[in-house]
Amino acid sequence: MKSTKPYLIRAIHEWCSDQGFTPYLAVSVDVSTRVPREFVKDGEIVLNIGLEATQKLLLGNEDITFQARFGGRSFPVVVPIERVAAIYASENGEGMAFEVSAKLSSEAVVESTALLEEVSQDDADEIPAQKVERASGPPILTRVK
Repeated sequence: MKSTKPYLIRAIHEWCSDQGFTPYLAVSVDVSTRVPREFVKDGEIVLNIGLEATQKLLLGNEDITFQARFGGRSFPVVVPIERVAAIYASENGEGMAFEVSAKLSSEAVVESTALLEEVSQDDADEIPAQKVERASGPPILTRVK
């Protein structure tokens, strides 16, 4: 049976957008996660995945991919679904937290690498600036496996 996690992530993202809120994604970073390492703190990063902060955002069943600006430079981001710890509205902390998979499959690394090759750097000038922050508190409403 397929996991409900990617569907719930898309639902919370849509809810945030409909409410005028900014959806933030808390990610537990490992080798399968493609994010700018200088913004990772204690093995975690919080990403603004609002439509204004990202370009080519794809909330897939296996990965979340997009391009964003970090410190003024473009960066292709790949987050495997199993590394997502939470998605929530930055304005009020409402959202959902998830259990993060501890194991890393070699398939996940291969798929993430393939997705990186598809992400183009050509549109770097069109990507809006992204604000990267740590969450101020736990956005946990519900824990999902």
